[in-house]
Amino acid sequence: MAWSRLWAARAASYMRISVPSRGFSSVVKTLKYAESHEWAKVDGNLATIGITDHAQDHLGDVVYVELPDVGVAVTQGNSFGAVESVKATSDINSPVSGKVIEVNEELNSSPGLVNASPFEKGWVVKVEMNGKDDELNKLMDSDEYSKFCEEEDAKH
Repeated sequence: MAWSRLWAARAASYMRISVPSRGFSSVVKTLKYAESHEWAKVDGNLATIGITDHAQDHLGDVVYVELPDVGVAVTQGNSFGAVESVKATSDINSPVSGKVIEVNEELNSSPGLVNASPFEKGWVVKVEMNGKDDELNKLMDSDEYSKFCEEEDAKH
């Protein structure tokens, strides 16, 4: 992967295109995104939740994930856990309201899955949603989230 970044940087340099110093964050088209950098994969009234590639990239190597208990109620925009990296500790906020029905126990022994596979193996919780469509409407689609991240990075 480093080779492809190096090649891309050299190609961009040759073509006089500016390239950010870090790798490009990926965004999955079918997910919904919160401004606090969590994603939700919605299937009926079930939402699988994790932190975005953009967030894990800014955090650095994740060393610990604080998971909630199964059965705990979560509220859109409120913290239900935390992710600790070599750089910082950040809250994980729920993009939807509902009840935690499953947690990714694999993160207890392999927190680095959040870095290696943020949209697949690094998911954090599964929530049975309260069925509030207006909450989903408050979340961003992939294009809106990409633009949001670009604007946020430009400020820093």
